[in-house]
Amino acid sequence: MSDGMLGTFFAINVLPIHRKAFLDASIFVAQSVISEEQGVFQFHVMVDTANPNRFYFYEVFRDEAAAHAHRETSAFKNWWETVQPLLDGELETIANMRSLFPTAKGFQAQKPGLLQW
Repeated sequence: MSDGMLGTFFAINVLPIHRKAFLDASIFVAQSVISEEQGVFQFHVMVDTANPNRFYFYEVFRDEAAAHAHRETSAFKNWWETVQPLLDGELETIANMRSLFPTAKGFQAQKPGLLQW
């Protein structure tokens, strides 16, 4: 299982007054990450259907080194600096995972299509 991609799933609550600013910053960084970081294979931003101010992020990285490199990019650092004052509480890590399906090869094959979203 160690050859699977590394996934992270976390949640963020946003103060209602800052919802739009949070979304603008988060969608922008998601688009940048997929197109500019070779080690990132998925980057989903989702909203809770019962709470419009709770957001979930699902990310898939080639490995721990790619996840670490992502957190060191100026895009991530700028995003975090922008959104941190907008939050209602702390970032909540829900799970760290390894992929079983799709395989690493499958994620790599899908990546070019993600740039068309």
